Order: sequence, then C-alpha cells, then structure tokens
Amino acid sequence: MPVYLDHAATTPVLPEAIEAYTRALTEVGNPSSIHSAGQSAKRALEDAREQLAGTLGCQGIEVVLVSGGTEAINLGIKGLYWAGARRGANRILVPEGEHHATLDTVEWLQSYEGAQVEWLPLDEQGFVRVDVLERALSREPHTVALLTFLWANNEVGSIQPAERMIALAAAAGVPVHVDAVSVFGHLQVDFTGMRRRTGSKAGAGLAALSVSAHKIGGPVGAGALVLSRDATIVPLIHGGGQQRQVRSGTQDVAAASAFAVAAVSADRDRVVEAERLTVLRDRLIDGVRRAVPQAVLSGPEPGSDGSADARLASNAHFTFPGCEGDSLLFLLDAAGVEVSTGSACQAGIPEPSHVLRAMGRTEDEARGALRITLGRTSTEADVDAFLAALPAAYAQASRAGLAARESALGAR
Repeated sequence: MPVYLDHAATTPVLPEAIEAYTRALTEVGNPSSIHSAGQSAKRALEDAREQLAGTLGCQGIEVVLVSGGTEAINLGIKGLYWAGARRGANRILVPEGEHHATLDTVEWLQSYEGAQVEWLPLDEQGFVRVDVLERALSREPHTVALLTFLWANNEVGSIQPAERMIALAAAAGVPVHVDAVSVFGHLQVDFTGMRRRTGSKAGAGLAALSVSAHKIGGPVGAGALVLSRDATIVPLIHGGGQQRQVRSGTQDVAAASAFAVAAVSADRDRVVEAERLTVLRDRLIDGVRRAVPQAVLSGPEPGSDGSADARLASNAHFTFPGCEGDSLLFLLDAAGVEVSTGSACQAGIPEPSHVLRAMGRTEDEARGALRITLGRTSTEADVDAFLAALPAAYAQASRAGLAARESALGAR
C-alpha cells in the first residue's frame, strides 16, 4: 500500500465524518422549507453550524457555509474589496507567495475592477516583512480596501505573526481577511479572541477568516467563511438570501454535518496531534539531512523563534540542488511514496514555485522542491519508508538533471 505524505493537499476522510454525511443524505428536507421535514433539516444544519462555531471561536451566525476554501477566499476578498470600493478605497495589501486562490482573486480584481494591488515581500524564511506592511498601512490608510494574508504558508509552513499584522491593520482602520485553511486543525483558531486582542472593530481589523473541510478529515466541497457580525461585505452569489444575504443557495446539510464532525475531532485532538506530528516532522527533517546532505530546508528551522515552533508541525519542505522536483516526485511515487512539489492547485504545471521565488530562491533552486506533509494517519514507518526511498530517487534525479543540463549546453 502506498505511503501517503501529501496531507496538505487533502487528508483521508474520517470514518465518523462519512457516517454523519451518509446519515444526513438519507434525510429529506430543504432547510429553508417550513414543513416538518424542512425544519428537521434546518435543526441538523444549525447544530452543525454551532459545532463549527465552537471550534472556530465565533458565534454560529458568523459561520457562512460555502463550497470550500477557494469560494471562502473569493467571497472574503472580493466581498471586502467591493465594500471598500463603495467608500473610495481601492488598494489591496497582499503578501507575495500566497495560495493561488488569493493570487488569482486579487489579480482578477486588478484586471477587471480597478484594484491597486500592493505586494508585501517575504523574507528568506517565508515570513511577511511586517515593517513593509506597517509602512503601506501608514500611507493614506483610508484608501486601503483590505489586507489579506495566509496565516501559515501552504508550501513551506511558515506561521505568520497573524495577530501583530491584524493589530496594525485595526489601528489603521483597515479590514482583514485571513486564509486559515492551512492552520485549521493544527493551531487554535479563536476568531472572537483574536478580534478582541487585536483591537478589531466594525470596519477595521479581523473581519473574515476562511477554512476548508477536506484538510481536516471532512469532505471535499465544504468550507466556511467566518464573517464578523459587524463586517460589511458584498456577496458573490445572489438569489434567496440564505445566510445573512451573504451567500445564497440551498444549504448542504450533509456536507455541513460531516464538516462539523471533522472539525470537532480535529479540535479535540489538536494539541496531542501537534506534539506527535512535531516528533515525526523532526525525524523526517533530520533523516533527509543525513540521507541527502545537499538538501536545503525551506522555511524556518523547527523551534527557531526560541519559544514556540514557527512552522507547522505537519510540514517539511526541501529543495534538492541539481534536480527537478517533478522527477523526484515521480521516482518516489514509483517507489510507493506519495509527496508533492507544492500546492496541489498547481500540480502538473511545470513552473518553479512562486513561494520560493518570493523567498529569494533562484529559478533553478525553486524547481528542485519537494513538500512532505504529515497527517492523522502518518506513522514512523511512513517517515522511514520515505527516507529509505529518497537516496536512490535523488541519485537518479540528479543524473537526469545533469544529462539535461549537458544537453542544453551542447545545443547552444
């Protein structure tokens, strides 16, 4: 059976989430209907919403159920931008190296809605340059429609100083959208507490936060935008007005129920699981460095901030000089080990990682990337199988890379 080490792309659905999903599918009733079947469906839906709210540290009414992380991010960014544009704000502050759900959204707003996108640089470890953010916020803050950022980078695992960034935006009167897809289930998400600690209020600070179900053992096609009760947002979808006039459409009771079960499980086990995965991740990082001394860890060293880990417990990301990441991936896959070269949303596209390029890596360095991500089903045996397969795969990929470079030189 293959060793699966690509949990950041998607992780196995929990048996209890499957049970909740299939049970809800057998029940008839539109939750917007007022007859008994409809009201039964509504109770199940609202129970799931409240359970999700409990794991997100928010009120049930603040949980807007959507089709996944991409829709949540689109709704959060476009909705806040359009609301800001109504008051004359057209600047979007966004770090380089974001997930493509964010990059493509802000670039669309730039092309079609007149947005002025200001890119915030990353340092060599993948952290946002907060000093640059502070300067951008100080320059005519009333013209900034929103700040949006990844809480933890989905490729290299760097955990951003989220509360510091939100507090700066709150002080400048700028609303914030946070992409929390990578951290949900790994770090505590306390929406109300973050708003309080950062001085957020109506129109300023933390306004919206995106999460997805299939990253935590729920089904694909389910997600949520946590939207503050005092946030002003323009909807993407119209018709029916379900969910606070923010997201219309018949709500998926089965997906919500399964999402809630997965969220409760992930939240319950979060601390213990983080400790377990940290041990596995560090075993993997140390093993790669012994097996392939040329390999370079991307992102912060484990525990590098002196007190707490500055990278996700589930993430190990390396570049392998002289290799193509795709070659390594295919060779490892042939050996029964499944990893990735980066975000699954870019899989199959032979381009160097934009995240690594934003961190200052050369194009050649960025091409030799592997992302190894752990999850609930990961074991020491999985890590050891990867480490056993890596040296031969690296040697073969290195030979292929050398041959390709010699061929290119000969063609000149």
